[in-house]
Amino acid sequence: MTVFQATATTPWWSSAVIYQIYPRSFADGNNDGMGDLPGISGKLEYLAGLGIDAIWLSPFYLSPQADAGYDVADYRQVDPRFGDLADFDAMLAKAHGLNLRVIVDLVPNHTSDEHVWFQDALESPEGSPARNRYLFRDGLGKDGNVPPNNWQSIFGGPAWTRIMDNGVPGQWYLHLFDTKQPDLNWDNPQVHTEMESVLRFWLDRGVDGFRVDVAHGMVKAPGLPDWDGQAAMVAGEENTQDPAEHSSAMNPPSPFFDQDGVHEIYRSWNRVLKEYTGERMLVAEAWVEQPERLALYVREDEMQQAFNFEFLLAGWDAGRIATAVENSLAANATVGAPATWVLSNHDTVRHPSRFGLSDPTTFPKGISAEDEQPNEELGLARARAATLLMMALPGSAYIYQGEELGLPEHTALPASVRQDPAFFRTNGTERGRDGCRVPLPWHASRPGFGFSSGALADGTRTSVANISVAEPWLPQPESFARYAADVQVAVAESTFELYRSALALRKQHALGVGTHLWAAAHDPGVGVVAYTNGGISVVANVGEVPITLPAGASVLLASSASAVLNGALSPNSAVWLES
Repeated sequence: MTVFQATATTPWWSSAVIYQIYPRSFADGNNDGMGDLPGISGKLEYLAGLGIDAIWLSPFYLSPQADAGYDVADYRQVDPRFGDLADFDAMLAKAHGLNLRVIVDLVPNHTSDEHVWFQDALESPEGSPARNRYLFRDGLGKDGNVPPNNWQSIFGGPAWTRIMDNGVPGQWYLHLFDTKQPDLNWDNPQVHTEMESVLRFWLDRGVDGFRVDVAHGMVKAPGLPDWDGQAAMVAGEENTQDPAEHSSAMNPPSPFFDQDGVHEIYRSWNRVLKEYTGERMLVAEAWVEQPERLALYVREDEMQQAFNFEFLLAGWDAGRIATAVENSLAANATVGAPATWVLSNHDTVRHPSRFGLSDPTTFPKGISAEDEQPNEELGLARARAATLLMMALPGSAYIYQGEELGLPEHTALPASVRQDPAFFRTNGTERGRDGCRVPLPWHASRPGFGFSSGALADGTRTSVANISVAEPWLPQPESFARYAADVQVAVAESTFELYRSALALRKQHALGVGTHLWAAAHDPGVGVVAYTNGGISVVANVGEVPITLPAGASVLLASSASAVLNGALSPNSAVWLES
């Protein structure tokens, strides 16, 4: 077994804490109700003060925003909603000046239907080079009115849409996501050449890496065979009980996900990145159930990281957490790569809310007012404990914006304001991802909680210093006031300060490049997850009764002020102890 071992030349990404920014919801720099690049620039000192190593930006490219920017119309332009290339360059320079690396999203599986390539395809005849950049096929049946196969969209409904050729029904095109997101044909060399050119465009500007959207999805099985399964937004997300069932979402294996051909794509991209100095990196969003399959994406000549969805899906359950840690470390060791840990992102219900459900291992596709409402206090306590459990693990860790504030899901968004295409394509059966994408609260007492400085709660516009302002693009719940940054930064016992302390100690003790060993107290059967890393012992009580800590143990960091009482660790709590 090849075990990853840190050295003096270990690359930055192997132990980095990376903060995900969802640009439209992070900070609004021009007071139009939508977050933007100048808004990000204005908050970089806040992020540097938190102690992170890098930021990852979700898409900010030119887009009709049918799927919040994951439908790209031009990979080399900034959407005017977010600014322009000069704004990006200024943000990048400022981040680098604060010793923050910058990772940008890349969406290579599909484009927008407004991309010039797809518009050319619509105007070109069947069999043309323009159509061959996408997956156009003739329909089945006498009149070709049956889709080419039975594949279903991740967002619900068929994965095929028929076009009109000069007013006559014509071919069908594949879209694994929304109809406005046609899949590219990665059997076409032009697609490879174009995406490598896009990589170089942003590498030349100075970005430090790319998060690759649907990294397991570009290559499809030859012949596009029928498949009776239904792929999920995150592999195994519908499972609520047995972690062994996580494979059920893709059983039998999908003909459009995790095909072996994707690995040659990443070998070529790896070669592109090696043309540049500064340890550029790739991180895969690959919804692959088996850890052994996921580890293939981080072989030495491919990507540098892959998101750990098994850990994210484990929920608040000691056995599932321990299994996810073991599986991830073991699988990555076989290829000599560090692990990558994550609890939430822009596609998932925020973990403080998931952990507050009656079954804290469930993974709902959004929450609405009609659904079970999480126990906010309990969920936050568990989330803080899970943070300490994660941040001491060796490898890299990702934080989703607002996580450092303990921000919960907005669980009462009315249907009238929802924008996620999954909500509409499933007729509301899937509540969608809007609840985790609500704009951040920066100031508890300001309209819009300071996201846009002059926003009014009723949606009207006003004038602040002669600047027209609007309410945030998604409404925020009143509860966000108690989570706002200005009531947490430099406030003892706040979630922000817990994160800041954990990140500082993580660096001080080099935990990211350390070694994980289960401790004697580790006993998932009774709800105890305990391990050591270097000189730090981590104990998490995922059970229902207090557990006795080692006599004379020195508490370095606790998930709450009441975590340790009379030498015992309270339920739903975690501590770091000095060995």
